[in-house]
Amino acid sequence: MIALGSDHGGFALKQVVIKHLEERGIEYKDFGTYDENSCDYPIFGKAAAEAVANGECEKGIVICTTGIGISIVANKVKGIRCALCSEPHSARLTREHNDANVLAMGGGLIGTDMAIDIVDTFLDTPFSGLEKHSRRISEIADME
Repeated sequence: MIALGSDHGGFALKQVVIKHLEERGIEYKDFGTYDENSCDYPIFGKAAAEAVANGECEKGIVICTTGIGISIVANKVKGIRCALCSEPHSARLTREHNDANVLAMGGGLIGTDMAIDIVDTFLDTPFSGLEKHSRRISEIADME
C-alpha cells in the first residue's frame, strides 16, 4: 500500500497520481488534504511518512507546491528516507542507492506526464542491495 499526502499546492497532482495508482491496481491510503483550500503541509506529510515508518504502508508519495517543505517534514520522521525527485533518473537512483521509501514531488513544478514517469520509476525500481549502499543507509539510520 502507498501512503499519499499533499497540501493544497500538491492536491491536483495527487489526484493524477491516485488515478494512475488505481489504473495500475495499486492500493493507496490518502492522508489528505482532500481539497484545494489553503492548509499546512506538515500535517499531511507527517501522517503519510508515519504510515510508512510504522509499516502500515510500504512506500509513500508526498506532494506540495515545490516538494521541498513536505520532503523536509517526511525526513523528520524516524526511519524515513524521502527523496525529492523532478525526473525519473533521480527516482531510479534514490531507490537503487538510498532505498528511499518516500517520494516527494513539486505539484507546481512538474507536469502530469513527468510525474507519472517518476512515480512508476520510484515504485518499480528495487533497492540494489549492494554492500556499500546498505552500509551508507545504516550510517544514516545511526544518525536518527
